[in-house]
Amino acid sequence: MSGRGDSETSDALDGMTDDFADPAEDARRARWTAAATGAVLALAGLAASTLRLTGSAPALVPVAYAFGAMVCALASVLGSRGRTRRALWLLVAGAMVMALGDQFD
Repeated sequence: MSGRGDSETSDALDGMTDDFADPAEDARRARWTAAATGAVLALAGLAASTLRLTGSAPALVPVAYAFGAMVCALASVLGSRGRTRRALWLLVAGAMVMALGDQFD
């Protein structure tokens, strides 16, 4: 421990503290990601529901897309409020409901 003050170990330790991100910034990024992804999936589900409603698809198909879009919109709201884990699960569930509606087509 009697090394020089300008040795490489002190420089390496100083660089390591810069590599760790701020937890508040990570949380903010997760909130924005969950909110944006939920909004995009909700809009896509509403567009698909509208397209399927005007076509000759069975009635269950547009309902499944609309319900999946509603779940994704709820996930977007929860994600923007900081409930990112619940938002992630709701995004997965909403996308699965929309995929299930696609299987009935």
